[in-house]
Amino acid sequence: MEIDKAIRNCNDRRLKTKYNNAIYVVKRALALYSSTEEVAFSFNGGKDSTVLLHILRAAFFLHKEEEGCSVDGLEKFPIRIIYFESPSAFPEINSFTYDTATNYGLVMDIIQTDFKSGLEALLKSRPIRAIFLGVRIGDPTAVGQEQFSPSSPGWPPFMRVNPILDWSYRDVWAFILTCKVQYCSLYDQGYTSIGSIHDTLPNALLCISNSSGSKEKFRPAYLLSDGRSERAGRAKRFSPSVLNPKSNGMSNTDLQKQSMLTASVIAVGDEILFGTVKDQLGLSLRRKVHSIGWSISHTSIVRNDMDSVAEEVELRRSSDEMVFIYGGVGPLFSDATLGGIAKAFGVRLAPDEEFEEYLRHPIGEQCTGDRNEMAQLPEGITELLHHEKLSVPLIKCHNVIVLTATNIMELDLQWDCLIELTRTGDLFPLLEPYKSKHLTTKLSDVEIAPSLAKLCLEFPDIHIGCYRESRSGPIIISFQGKNEERNQLATEALSKKFQPGAFSEINLHSPETLRLKF
Repeated sequence: MEIDKAIRNCNDRRLKTKYNNAIYVVKRALALYSSTEEVAFSFNGGKDSTVLLHILRAAFFLHKEEEGCSVDGLEKFPIRIIYFESPSAFPEINSFTYDTATNYGLVMDIIQTDFKSGLEALLKSRPIRAIFLGVRIGDPTAVGQEQFSPSSPGWPPFMRVNPILDWSYRDVWAFILTCKVQYCSLYDQGYTSIGSIHDTLPNALLCISNSSGSKEKFRPAYLLSDGRSERAGRAKRFSPSVLNPKSNGMSNTDLQKQSMLTASVIAVGDEILFGTVKDQLGLSLRRKVHSIGWSISHTSIVRNDMDSVAEEVELRRSSDEMVFIYGGVGPLFSDATLGGIAKAFGVRLAPDEEFEEYLRHPIGEQCTGDRNEMAQLPEGITELLHHEKLSVPLIKCHNVIVLTATNIMELDLQWDCLIELTRTGDLFPLLEPYKSKHLTTKLSDVEIAPSLAKLCLEFPDIHIGCYRESRSGPIIISFQGKNEERNQLATEALSKKFQPGAFSEINLHSPETLRLKF
């Protein structure tokens, strides 16, 4: 009962509300199932599970009091604990879990197989009908879940009970610090979200600047000011070979192929399709993506229609490493981007109270009726990318990044912030930027076509393209590659196929176009 007393005596009204709601969910579950043998608690040693453990302890005693039972003789916690022990778990997590079980007299079922197989075996051997989970909205496993949610198709049947589903990062630490309960020591070392030893690092946002060059030090997790960066310490899906490519005896060509990643750009807006406005953002965004060493595989413009957005996002997120989408974000009936993204991932739009807090600053009380609508984000897949220069964070849904810029100046700011966040949090790799060379010639298309076709086969790592600025003007040939030396070799190889002086090099980025004769 020390937990309940600590919350009752604190001055945090938000925490009291969250606690009371969670207690209600637990007591409701205990009332629905006839005995404690029919319920279990999946504990993993993390902060969310730690919070739920103590909520369960408090709720159980309160439930017994309401039933008129004496709680004086209740010392041990009767709800069974399920612990999936993994070889890739941090030793600190294992130690904390076993210490917690000893301290609170927990009865644990330790499972060392995979989650699904272990759960199937456990439910066959015990009459468990419901399992308490420390899942919160924003967790990858929270997609589509409510406080009471049946298990997914293909899994053994049981009821998932999620008492802290609507809790934020701030709520979790407010509870832990208010109740003064023990937690895993990794959180004091800068870890803010703990997975396996293979995909978890301390959160770089908690790093203490160190000029001496000695080992990095980190502040504790509860000092992270922005809960939206909770998972910033989780390793991304890009492999080390992509982030830091090494030759290992490979040729330049093979190396360039290995370090090439593709992105697509999607614009949402009927006004662009109708020609009412120019799509200036698209051109600027493609150049920015190109400047970080990525290739644009596809660019498209879709209608302000949820199905159109969903179809395009679903196609592009599967074929490219990243998708950048802009337009169609806001409170208007035509703003279908977020709804389309949610549909593409098979999730729903759900209110995000932390995002709503951000929206209060630019919007104020001017449109209170629509504010909640604007704060609805794709559930369970959304990561808010906060930067001190942005009044409202950017939105990232797995490999889809939503840009809310309406003009070039706003796009420049959002992109610069995105790149800064990438450097600190590895949102996506920043590769060797493309280098370019441009030649111009008065030769005809027919004359140069065979040689250019052969050149493309000789230099597969270089994007070679041709265009004219006018039908009667000279042909401009562009060479885009990661290696300046390779670009130079390609231009020289082309020039050698024709008479000297047939090509001139031009600098398209110079105010006065420079020409060098080959």
